[in-house]
Amino acid sequence: MSMLEGDAGGTAAVERAAARVGRYRWAIVALLFFATVINYIDRQMIGVLKPTLSAELGWNETDFANVIFWFQAAYAIGYIGFGRFVDVVGARLGYAVAFIIWTAAHIAHGGVHSVMQFAAVRFGLGIGEAGNFPAGIKAVTEWFPARERAFAIGVFNAGANVGAIITPLLVPFLTLTYGWRMAFVLTGAFSIVWLVVWWAMYRRPREHKKVTAAEVAWIEQDPADPVEPIAWKRLIGIRETWAYALGKFCIDPIWWFFLFWLPGYLGTRYGLDLVSFGPPLVAIYLLSDVGSVFGGWMSSRLMKAGRSVNYARKATMLVCALAVLPIFFAQYIDSLWLAVLVIGIATAAHQAFSANLYTLPSDLFPRGAVGSVVGIGGTVGAIGGMLMAKYAGFILDSFGTYTPLFAVAGSAYLVALLLVHWLSPRLDRVAIG
Repeated sequence: MSMLEGDAGGTAAVERAAARVGRYRWAIVALLFFATVINYIDRQMIGVLKPTLSAELGWNETDFANVIFWFQAAYAIGYIGFGRFVDVVGARLGYAVAFIIWTAAHIAHGGVHSVMQFAAVRFGLGIGEAGNFPAGIKAVTEWFPARERAFAIGVFNAGANVGAIITPLLVPFLTLTYGWRMAFVLTGAFSIVWLVVWWAMYRRPREHKKVTAAEVAWIEQDPADPVEPIAWKRLIGIRETWAYALGKFCIDPIWWFFLFWLPGYLGTRYGLDLVSFGPPLVAIYLLSDVGSVFGGWMSSRLMKAGRSVNYARKATMLVCALAVLPIFFAQYIDSLWLAVLVIGIATAAHQAFSANLYTLPSDLFPRGAVGSVVGIGGTVGAIGGMLMAKYAGFILDSFGTYTPLFAVAGSAYLVALLLVHWLSPRLDRVAIG
C-alpha cells in the first residue's frame, strides 16, 4: 500500500471514529452560530440604516465615523475585558453576560436622537458584543479537539455572514413598516430567546448529561494543559501573542469597513437605496459564508492529510490574502454585479483568513490563556478599527473617493500574514512556566 493510500485510510478511520463517539458538540456550535447571527444583525443595522439616519438626523461622513469610532473604542475595552472574564468564569456565564449587555444597548437605539446619544448606545453595544468571540472560541476550546477547531470556528463564524445577509433583507422591511426606531426594538426583543436556550443547554462536556463518555474522550484527546487563568503581563511579553494581535490589527478594520461603509458605497456608486441594495449585499455575504466554512475546512483537511499546523494555517491564509488583492479595482468596475463578485470574493477571503487566525490562540497557548489572548487580539484589532473609522470619515468628507480605502483593504492581509510568520515562524506551542 502506498503512503498516499495509507494517509487516506488513516483519514477515513479518524472520520469514522469521530462519527461514532457522538455529535453533541455540534449542537454547541449551532448555538454559537445563531448567537453570531444575532450579533451581526445588531451591529450591521447602523450600516444598512446609514442613508436613512443621515437624511433624518443630518449626519455627514464624519458624524457617522464618530459613532462607529465609539463602538470600536468600547469593543477594544470589552474584548480584552471579556477575554479575561471568560477565562475566569467560563464560557456559559461569560457569554450570557455579554449577550444581556449588548441586547439591552441594541434596544436602547430606538430611543436616541443625537450623534452623542447614538455614540453612547453604540458604546454599550460594543462592550457587550465584544464578548461574542472570546466566549465562542473559549466554548470551542472546551468542546473540540485541535483537529476540529478550525472547522468548528469556521462554522460559527459563518453566522457573521448569515447575519449580514439577513440584515439588508429584514431591516428595510421593518423600517418601512414600523420605522427605524421600532426596528431596533423588535430585533432586540426577539433575540432574547437565544439567551434562554443557551443557559438551558450549555455545560462543559464532563458536566453535561447528554454527552457520552466516548465523546468526552474524543474532545479531550489532545495532551492535557493547564486550565488556570494566566496573567496578562505574562502574555504581553510573548511573541506569539503579538503574532495573533497584529494579525487582528491588520484585518479587523477591513471587515468593519465592509460592514459599515459598503451599503453607503453601493448606494453612492450605483444609485441604490434602502430597498435595492439588499440583493447585492446578500450576494456578497453569501460568498462570505462560503469563505468562512472553506477556510476552516481547507486547513483542517491539510492537517488530516499529514501537514503541520504551521503549513495548514499559513498556506490557507496565503491563498486568502491573494484572493483579496483584486478588490482595489472594484471601484473602477461599472457593472454592479461584476463589482459584487469581486467584493464578495474579498469578503469570503477575509472570513476564511479570519477563521484560521482565530484558531492560533488555541493552537499556540494552553487553555487557561486562550480567552485572554483572544481578548488582547480583539482589543488591538478594535484599535485598528477606530483608526480606520476616523480615516474613512476624513477621506470621504475631504476627497469624496474610496480609492485609498480600497488600497488599504487590498494589501492588509498579506501584511498580516507576514507579521504572523515573522513573529511565529513555526507556530510552536508556547510553554508558560
